[in-house]
Amino acid sequence: MAKFAMLAGDVAFVIDEAGTIVDVTADLADFSAFTTFVGRAWIDTVTVESKPKIVDMLASAHKGMTQHWRQVTHNTTDGNVPVRYSVVSLGEGAGCIAFGRDMRDAAALQQRLLQAQQSLERDYLQLRQLESRYRLLFDQSAEPVIIIDADTYRVREANPAAHKLFGAKPGTLQGGKFTALFSKPAREPLIAFLGSVMVSSSVQPIDAEPVDGGEKVLLSASGFRQRGGHFLLIRLASANRIAGETSAATLGVIESMPDAFVLTDESLVIQVANAAFVELVGAATVDQIRGRPLSEFVGRPGIGLDMIDGQLAKHDIARNVTTVIGASDGFEGEPVELSAVRTGGDHPAHGFVIRPIGRRLRDLPAPNDTPRSVEQLTELVGRMSLKDIVRESTDLIERLCIEAALEYTTNNRASAAEILGLSRQSLYSKLHRYGLGNLVDATD
Repeated sequence: MAKFAMLAGDVAFVIDEAGTIVDVTADLADFSAFTTFVGRAWIDTVTVESKPKIVDMLASAHKGMTQHWRQVTHNTTDGNVPVRYSVVSLGEGAGCIAFGRDMRDAAALQQRLLQAQQSLERDYLQLRQLESRYRLLFDQSAEPVIIIDADTYRVREANPAAHKLFGAKPGTLQGGKFTALFSKPAREPLIAFLGSVMVSSSVQPIDAEPVDGGEKVLLSASGFRQRGGHFLLIRLASANRIAGETSAATLGVIESMPDAFVLTDESLVIQVANAAFVELVGAATVDQIRGRPLSEFVGRPGIGLDMIDGQLAKHDIARNVTTVIGASDGFEGEPVELSAVRTGGDHPAHGFVIRPIGRRLRDLPAPNDTPRSVEQLTELVGRMSLKDIVRESTDLIERLCIEAALEYTTNNRASAAEILGLSRQSLYSKLHRYGLGNLVDATD
């Protein structure tokens, strides 16, 4: 009987008329906990959800009805064990036998399938959410955007802003040739531009004229792959609008820059000035200086901006000119460095960038110190008069000659004085003046 039961299933219960388990036949390695079921009602060994199934199977067995396999879950000390049973009656008053098949492997497989299905559903939901957000962003964007096939140049998608830009009805751009939206002279450069985008990520935007002859459109594009195909995402904008935005951005940068900036007309009358220049000249607002000559603020009295204006007229540019700002009778003004540019056209204008250099000049030799090089002499222009600069130049040449003579004579003072045509006393005096050596260590 036990061998027959094992052939019919993994476990078998012999159950009396009262539904009590009187014997168990099973593989003890897999169903060791089932041996404790002997003497207990079969219905008490399963979970609450499985009890109605036990009642149905026992009732059908008592009536001698043919039964189908039904799965129940047993409560054991090793946890829940799913088993599928078929009950066979042993005859009236003889009870029945429940043949069971272990469903733990199948339950584990079902659990993995359920988890995989749930994961797929979550991923699908995320994709749907991403697609909804993409579609909302694509449709609500004020920037015209078109997606085209990189091989055929046919429009795959176009947002409402793109339809509005080309004066097309909603949904009419899809499927059409993208190049057909532009004039014939613009199509050849446009095709070359689209081809370049697929092989390079640094292609500069281009202008193209629409087929209806409207204002030019600025195109920028980037390529991408999707489902084995090549596509181009093209962003469009009115070239005039871009120019206006660029001008506004430029004015914002000029207003915020730390160096003073002034824009004048051809007569060097101030038209525009930023906050740094207003602060530099000590004005309250830009309105106080607009319309006034730049020479009232830049340059020394009587000197003015004639030299800078001459350079601009000849070269259209002046770079790093040293002058002063705010000079007046009895006040030398603050030293500044000025660079300027002149623009041509029907209405010539001059732009000036002015930078205070007081801190830099404090690092140069004081007027009473002897300069060490020609470069330092040129730095004195604007700080000293020509007479003083000539005197400093003479001192520089004299010191350089003495240094050369000492080096030539290996620091022999007597020989150096003879070469220079000086007396020893005169040479010693000049050495002391220029700080060129200790007389005690001199070699005579």
